[in-house]
Amino acid sequence: MHGWADLYVWQLDRTSRTPLSRQIYMQVRSAVLSGALAAGTRVPSSRVMASRLGVARASVVSAYEQLLAEGYVESRHGSGTFISQEVAGLATRRRTARAIRRTVPIPAKAFPDFERSAMQGEARPFNTGRTLIDARTAETWRTLTHRAVRQLGPYDLGYADPAGLVELRANICDYLRAARAVRCEPEQIVITAGTQQAVDIAIRVLLSAGDEVWVEEPGYPLTYAQLMLARVRPHAIAVDEQGLVVDAGRRKAPRARAVFVTPSHQFPSGVAMSMARRLELLAWARQSGAFIVEDDYTSEFRYSGPPLASLQGLDESEQVIYVGTFNKALFPGLRLGYAVVPRALLQAFVGARYLIDRQPATLQQAVVSQFMQQGHFAAHIRRMRQLYREQRDALAETLVRRGAGSLEVALPDQGMHLVAYLRDGTSDIEIEAAARRAGIVVRAISRFYRSARPRPGLMLGFSGFPRQLIVPAAARLAMLVANRDRR
Repeated sequence: MHGWADLYVWQLDRTSRTPLSRQIYMQVRSAVLSGALAAGTRVPSSRVMASRLGVARASVVSAYEQLLAEGYVESRHGSGTFISQEVAGLATRRRTARAIRRTVPIPAKAFPDFERSAMQGEARPFNTGRTLIDARTAETWRTLTHRAVRQLGPYDLGYADPAGLVELRANICDYLRAARAVRCEPEQIVITAGTQQAVDIAIRVLLSAGDEVWVEEPGYPLTYAQLMLARVRPHAIAVDEQGLVVDAGRRKAPRARAVFVTPSHQFPSGVAMSMARRLELLAWARQSGAFIVEDDYTSEFRYSGPPLASLQGLDESEQVIYVGTFNKALFPGLRLGYAVVPRALLQAFVGARYLIDRQPATLQQAVVSQFMQQGHFAAHIRRMRQLYREQRDALAETLVRRGAGSLEVALPDQGMHLVAYLRDGTSDIEIEAAARRAGIVVRAISRFYRSARPRPGLMLGFSGFPRQLIVPAAARLAMLVANRDRR
């Protein structure tokens, strides 16, 4: 019975929704697959096991029956039950697989090990990309969803246009013309799962392995990772107070085939690209034949002055792919975005969209379409814009007041996060780690640089947290930074 020693100290979770019989089954199965229970090991009787674990015998019997059905144990007439000989090689094969991981194909190794602090499930302040939904929006969303389910027809339950529902594309087109001065027709709009998928499709359509492209520095790390996976050659181009430095791009990679930019709210700095720089970038694209991918990921939330016109709206030669999302404006779990595609690229873009996952979900599209058409989307944005402005101001004021001069806060006119820059010599990586130990999530922006000397700073999301949570957390963070500076 030596192989069962560890099993007798199991801590079964009686508060879990997972039945005890399933928990027992899973732990025996894991022990077999790991090699902790070798083939031929005798299985304790259900009565003995139930007594040791403090559970009803029926739970053990149910677990044993499942193990027997799947071949992990075998019954020997007159002798009892044993770990099956047929699974004797499983543990060895699993250990061997771990030993030869170095043979993983090179493309597989290129996938990034995503920062856990950036995961959407992390609910502690000041994680980025989170949103708040007020009671009015939540109730409206439930009502429209119930109505959409009741009205489901054959079209909704079958294959549909890979570019998206016609009604939704028309509503998006009307919205973009009015709010972002985008030049588009409904047929130019392709529904995606968000900006990430839209950028991925753009890369597939525009670029071949070895092509040179421009990306912002500092810049969005997932776009850079996507480009690396496509085996193109991204060149990090400096960003200053006017946005991407076009002259630097010309010097560094004059033959670039595309540029990926966030002109309305540069990631992560929050800088808005000046009109002079926008016209310069468009002129370069026109002269070189390159395309611009405009990621307008938080265009809805502008807190001072009129909305900024899109870069695409200034484009006379259809060389801009405009990318937007509902996942920031509404909630990340929606997984719905869009791209406005130049006509010359439309067939290829829709074809790539079809190959990736066939089509967007029709039910969610129907709900969003009605949400927009009935005016709920515009009302939601107005309410959230006011709320997020108050949360932004509370965060900035607390950081400045409690930071004792250790933080320089860049107050953004748009977006869902701000950057607090650190004094020279202070490591934002160390502050990020110390903040996490204190229960606060921040992102060191030095991670977003590729070649230039980084300016240390912390990226803090404010959109997903109420003011009563923001103020005390910001005070703790500011004191942490100030105390570290005094060491």
